[in-house]
Amino acid sequence: MAAGGFSRLPNGTVVVALNLPSPLPGGDPVRVLVHAGNRARALTRLRNLGLRAVYLRGNTEPPTPDEITAVLHHPDGLIWRTPPAADAAVTELWRPIRALFARPATPPAPQGV
Repeated sequence: MAAGGFSRLPNGTVVVALNLPSPLPGGDPVRVLVHAGNRARALTRLRNLGLRAVYLRGNTEPPTPDEITAVLHHPDGLIWRTPPAADAAVTELWRPIRALFARPATPPAPQGV
């Protein structure tokens, strides 16, 4: 079960924030923010990306006002970054979710003569 929470906005939509283990082997944990019509739809958006075992039980770590602003200003409404350490300042920018699943580009193989 992932730690996380949600905030209901005045227009009735919700922003869900989840701390998840990295979907890639050996990766750092990630903080994912999803803007959707309700909590179920937010979790469905993540499950459709391949994060099948994502559940939200409780509201232990709801999104901060800065996180809500970040996800509302992103056109996809689905962003992530690695969570900062407890004693470190936030220096990493939010990234679109497709960057989390993007494979690193491999250089072309050398052509033999």
